Amino acid sequence: MISIKSEREIELLAHAGHIVYLTHCYLKPYIKAGITTKQLNELAEDFIRSKGATPSFLNYEGFPAAICTSINEEVVHGIPSNRKLKNGDIISIDIGACYKGYHGDSAWTYAVGNVSKNIEYLMEHTEKSLFIGLAEIKPGNRIGDIGAAIEEYANKHKLGVIKELVGHGVGTNVHEEPDVPNYGKRGTGPILKEGMVIAVEPMLTLGSPEICILDDNWTIETDDYSASAHYEHTVVVTKNGYRILTGGAYNEEK
Repeated sequence: MISIKSEREIELLAHAGHIVYLTHCYLKPYIKAGITTKQLNELAEDFIRSKGATPSFLNYEGFPAAICTSINEEVVHGIPSNRKLKNGDIISIDIGACYKGYHGDSAWTYAVGNVSKNIEYLMEHTEKSLFIGLAEIKPGNRIGDIGAAIEEYANKHKLGVIKELVGHGVGTNVHEEPDVPNYGKRGTGPILKEGMVIAVEPMLTLGSPEICILDDNWTIETDDYSASAHYEHTVVVTKNGYRILTGGAYNEEK
């Protein structure tokens, strides 16, 4: 069942989302060659707890860390470890924070030092695809409109669209109904209504969109080892459009 959030719930979700945004801002200066993903995880967990929240992902279905750190061909759910970042890497950091029982969820892809032109292209257009998808959000439109817009944009820029992984509703659980695919057909899927809170999160690749899961049963990477980027915002559907709950402007409405 897709829930409609009350004004009180939306403000709690906005607070949680703002903590996620601040955590991304806090981590960004540390994302340099030589740091380990385990160190980034420790920094993130300490920061989230300092804001009166808890990491949404820690122990979620057994996940062993506070954040997901996915490098290069890793798409999502990378487990922080002693692996050091290298110049030319990209890393997608997925952060969730729970504040008074409500979650914020946002992922962003960062360049480590100097990256290739192809990688810059992937990052630029995956990020743009997120906002292309968000632009479809307003009451009366459908979930399929979001995915169709992302898919059209990705196809135009010859990027692979991963179809097995989707966005989702957000609330007192970090993953709720509905699923929000990054592909689809306009005019299909659940109708968007004011008060719905969803995470939109395109995951695009430079090569094949086919994926596989590693032996740790968490990390998902591209089959052909092509680079992948991941951008995600949690938003609430408003009367005329949407409001980003995991962005810098606390009350900015689109």
